[in-house]
Amino acid sequence: MEEPMYYVDRSDIHEGRIAEVRDGMSDLAAFAEAREPQLIAYHFYIDESESTMTTVAVHPDSASLELHMELGGPKFRAFGALIRMRSIDVYGRPSPAVVEQLRQKAEMLGGGTVTVHTRQAGFSRAHPPRDAT
Repeated sequence: MEEPMYYVDRSDIHEGRIAEVRDGMSDLAAFAEAREPQLIAYHFYIDESESTMTTVAVHPDSASLELHMELGGPKFRAFGALIRMRSIDVYGRPSPAVVEQLRQKAEMLGGGTVTVHTRQAGFSRAHPPRDAT
């Protein structure tokens, strides 16, 4: 069984583009929710200064992340005028095809780094245990 893939990217928001970034995030989240039922979680965050956008996604496996990259490609390009990608971090074991897609995305959005982190130890629970009291 494949392990989940945790995806985190960070981007600088170009000055004066925060409203467009917010609209784009809402559009992309709705797009992914409607077309990617396997996607476990997909969230966008903006820091307090409204200068950094962070995307956090949880995929059940590498194939899900690959599908997301294929479906979302045109949507990602729309962010090119709004942000400069700083980094993409993937936690898990993505396929070589996914890593290449991520590198292309990072280059297209400003040349950020792509780093893959492999799990060394730990566990996941689908649901936390109920309180026994």
